[in-house]
Formats: sequence, structure tokens, C-alpha cells
Amino acid sequence: MDFSARDYGVVDYEVMWQLMRDFTDARDESTRDEVWLVEHPPVFTQGQAGRAEHLLLPGAIPVVKSDRGGQITYHGPGQLVVYPLLDLRRRQLGVRALVTLLEQVTVDTLLNWSLVAQARPDAPGVYVGDKKIASLGLRVRRGCSYHGLSLNVAMDLEPFTRINPCGYAGLAMAQLADFTQPTMAEVKQQFITQLARHLGDFVPAITPATP
Repeated sequence: MDFSARDYGVVDYEVMWQLMRDFTDARDESTRDEVWLVEHPPVFTQGQAGRAEHLLLPGAIPVVKSDRGGQITYHGPGQLVVYPLLDLRRRQLGVRALVTLLEQVTVDTLLNWSLVAQARPDAPGVYVGDKKIASLGLRVRRGCSYHGLSLNVAMDLEPFTRINPCGYAGLAMAQLADFTQPTMAEVKQQFITQLARHLGDFVPAITPATP
């Protein structure tokens, strides 16, 4: 079993959201899994459990109500967003197991730069000390996953102060650039390498893609 890795560059959130839904609706038992890598222009996204009080001062940044799980978060340039489009039934993976797997992949990715991070049982995501560096929000439909994970690499963290990130007031955010200076391409390659290892798949080449 293996997957394709596609790098979409910088694409609007709602464009990728529609692509994910279309892919999930069209796939069947023989469809190869795909993992999409992307950066988004500035946007706040609010999950199905999102509450309005966690959106403090959005300003000019648009707010999109999404069908993923979780509360509210921010996406912007310099943040790696990973969308694993996986057939969970075929892989015999439950949703909780997928969350745990993605958290561990992120931890192992960061360890490549000697950055020690950890997941928390009470709050999905990955943390460096008491600061959050990666957030998760998934949707499963017809036994297949979409949406995914965002990892702060080298971005403007200020917009996170305009929300209660993931529903936690005062939660501080971190990024990889606070500790080391890898390129986005290096982070993408390391994440895909670790994801393939945890899934037991071959490491695929990352290929450029357009919406």
C-alpha cells in the first residue's frame, strides 16, 4: 500500500476544501491514497464545534466555517498544511488512531531538527513546552479522511492573538523558525518521509500539482 504526495504551493483554503470533497466523493475502493501539501493565504477556519466567542478580533482576515472537526485556527503563508486523503477502512485505521499517527509523525519530523515536542491527551495537536506548534482537524466521510494538520514553520504568528486558538484562551503558539531555519521544502520532505514510515508505505516523490 502506498500514497501519492502532491505539492500545491499556495492556494486559497476554500479551493482546496472543495477539491478534497470532490476527491473523497469520487473515489472508490481502488483509488490510490493521496497526501496534499499546501500553504494558504491568511484565513481563519472554524470547525464544526467552533463557537463564536473564540473569534476575538479577526480584522480583515476572512473567516470560513468548515466541515472539519475542532474549533478555530489560523492558516497563513509559512505554515505547512497537510491533507491526508486516506481510505481508513482499507488501512484499518480508526479516527483516533489517525490523530495519534499524525501527531507522532509531526513529533518525529521536528526531531529531525533536534526539536523535542509532544502530543497531549487532553488537547489534540503538538506542543513544544507549553506552546502549540501544530493543530489538527479532520473529517471522515465514506470511511475516508480529509482535512488534516497544520504545522507552523516560518510565519507571522500575530493573527493567532486574534482568536482563542483551538478554543483555548491565551494559548501561546510556536513555530519551527523560533528554534532553527529549515526551508519549507525540507520540512515537506521530512514530513512525507515520516508519514510513509509510520504508515508502512514506500516514501513517494513529492510532485507539483495545481488545483
